[in-house]
Amino acid sequence: MLKEKLLKKEVTLGSWITIAHPSIAEILASAGYDWLVIDLEHTTISIAQAGELIRVIDLCGVAPLVRLTSNQPDQIKRVMDAGAHGIVVPMVCSVEDSKKAIAATRYAPNGIRGVGLARAQKFGSGFTDYLQWQKDGPVVIVQIEHKDALENLEAIFSVPGVDGFIIGPYDLSCSMGMPGEFERPEFKEAMNHILKIGLKMNFPAGIHIVEPDQKKLRQVISEGYSFIGYSADFRILDESARKGIAAAREK
Repeated sequence: MLKEKLLKKEVTLGSWITIAHPSIAEILASAGYDWLVIDLEHTTISIAQAGELIRVIDLCGVAPLVRLTSNQPDQIKRVMDAGAHGIVVPMVCSVEDSKKAIAATRYAPNGIRGVGLARAQKFGSGFTDYLQWQKDGPVVIVQIEHKDALENLEAIFSVPGVDGFIIGPYDLSCSMGMPGEFERPEFKEAMNHILKIGLKMNFPAGIHIVEPDQKKLRQVISEGYSFIGYSADFRILDESARKGIAAAREK
């Protein structure tokens, strides 16, 4: 279970799904990942398509997570009812942001999520088991991707129900006025600060290696990151195709 691995601070590897075809989800889920994130924030994936992807990933024995469009209870309720094991919450800058997301994954009295019978509850037959699971089972990963979050890290990471964080480097750099300038000393300092706080609190630290770079993967593991996104469906496809074509055309 992903939740147990996070609690034990084990290294887990996942990837990002941006292409809505179930075959993509099945291929990646069969590759050995611990979790897969269905991205609703920066794709055209619909709720219906997300539900199908969740089902495929879950049936393959991998934890399906959903990155939300935004921190909205209505969307959280729907993806959780579809069977998501948890959520990745964009633009978390405060304790209030964290608490809002967590509450949306839990039923009253522990949260604000409305109760329904869908795939997550086995269409009713598994409601009793799900009722118990939802009390502390949902995985909530907060995205640290704005400069306003940097002063609140310890408080955010201390909120019960937050299971880990993942850095959003592009948005973070934009909020700092240096979009995509990842080598700037100020940006590197911010990245190091986030990781340092996470490690000090023995809290699962996450990062997304967008390019399929095995050397970079080994590096971030050695630095202490443990919730690691390794590439994305479109980058894996593009990189593999380009390398194959380039090799074939070498003289």
